[in-house]
Amino acid sequence: MPSLLIAGATGLVGRECLALALADSAFDRVVVLARRPREGPADPKLDWRVADFAHLDAQRSAFAVDAIICALGTTIKVAGSRERFREVDHDYPLALARLGAAAGATHFLLVSALGADAGSRIFYNRVKGETERDILALEYPDVTIARPSLLVGERAEPRLGEQIGQILGLAVPGKYRPIRARVVARALVDAARTSGDGRRVLDSAEMRRRFAE
Repeated sequence: MPSLLIAGATGLVGRECLALALADSAFDRVVVLARRPREGPADPKLDWRVADFAHLDAQRSAFAVDAIICALGTTIKVAGSRERFREVDHDYPLALARLGAAAGATHFLLVSALGADAGSRIFYNRVKGETERDILALEYPDVTIARPSLLVGERAEPRLGEQIGQILGLAVPGKYRPIRARVVARALVDAARTSGDGRRVLDSAEMRRRFAE
């Protein structure tokens, strides 16, 4: 049975990934790296670790897993600067991927974004694209990249853009339509169970078609 590490398990997609993985008998161990202690009931297969993402070398033992789901992400508004945004959305995921590869993980799964493009003039899209590019350059047999459109779900701090997007969602084409975080999580956890699929990108339309309720 595969073991799984989740980074960003307190966020919108990561929280759903954690719930699904803990309920899935396919995984015998689930490691979480988070900035805060766990709140909620204990689980025998959960290894929750409080981590400083700027100093992940201190958590090297956590990376002895088969697959890693990286659901880290912020906004420039929340981050406070472009430099801090890049640190969270590029530097931290790349550090996770490097440590995982060094420890023998074979599958890295990344929550990216629709429009990710390392050559984009749009800063957000460019950083997301650079993150994808740099992770794909590592020697992982399997890499799964999820590129959701606007995410829908319950956040601790609602985002105005997401609220507007939900209202207008039905008026836009399929791949741009808002997608529920739980659907993205289902796609990622399903992919994490398996190996041998190589490098692939899942867009919103595909995830919605295969994993929507």
